[in-house]
Amino acid sequence: MSGGSDSLALLHLSHDWAQARGRDLIAFTFDHHLRDASADEAVRVGEICRALGIRHETLQWDAPVSRQSAARRARHAALACALKAHGGAILLTGHTADDQAETFLMRARQGSTWYGLAGMQALSPSPVWPEGEGVRIARPLLTARRSDLRYELKSRGADWVEDPTNDNPVYERVQMRQLLVGSPGLHAQISRCLTDVTALRAIEDVRLGRWLRDHVSVSGAAHITADMTMLGPESGARGMGILIQAVTGRETPPRRENLQSLADRVRAPRAFAGATLGCAKVSRQGNIVHLVPEAGLDGPDPLLIRRLTDLRGLLLDQA
Repeated sequence: MSGGSDSLALLHLSHDWAQARGRDLIAFTFDHHLRDASADEAVRVGEICRALGIRHETLQWDAPVSRQSAARRARHAALACALKAHGGAILLTGHTADDQAETFLMRARQGSTWYGLAGMQALSPSPVWPEGEGVRIARPLLTARRSDLRYELKSRGADWVEDPTNDNPVYERVQMRQLLVGSPGLHAQISRCLTDVTALRAIEDVRLGRWLRDHVSVSGAAHITADMTMLGPESGARGMGILIQAVTGRETPPRRENLQSLADRVRAPRAFAGATLGCAKVSRQGNIVHLVPEAGLDGPDPLLIRRLTDLRGLLLDQA
């Protein structure tokens, strides 16, 4: 947690929840060393946690760079490792309905499909691998407005810090935030749309999870086999992305248009000569598709089996 209003509200509300149920709670602050005030803010968060009787740990990044993507990966890897070291598996984050609306607009501008427009999920896998194996990201505040959370903090007499980067228009998310502020009613329209696409995504995820369970298997040395005929064109592209992630250990699937093209070719009745995408070799024998890492492995890869099991389990959790 950073000490901002969203993470501070999460701290107080999750503390209430944990105390009422006798559950353990530990708070992590990741100091990117990207701002001069970050170290002092981490100390302040530690003081707040001690006052509440919550364990707190500050994690450090020893090789900071300015790219947000690198900072995000370093943060999630450190958080996942620290969480598992304490015996935990669920990482709570303070994403709000405001963050969700911003994500919707960002993905819409990037040309996302309805699946992507569903935005952040209430429960998702850690975005890093293999550090995040077995770690789930839970977002309990995803339907809460930031203004309501700040009202709750004020009622508790709790003060939060303001991160100046949250107002820097160089970032796309800040641009979307300013658009929402200047467009009354837009947030409500997005929320109604999100309700529908989130329900559709849950149905799709369960279907993909069942397909992984019933029609996908791992054999030999890092070798995945799958029956792709069980999926339609759009679902086939998503399924192919999951298989490539699993067989290569990629943290993200290849580009959607490349996945769609490959899935269409694999599912077509005509001969398929094989292809390589995302460092995975793809071939077909009859109706069965085979995937292996492009570099190849010398023996059975238990990490591959765990990766596939992890992805499948999360999708079936949506049921």
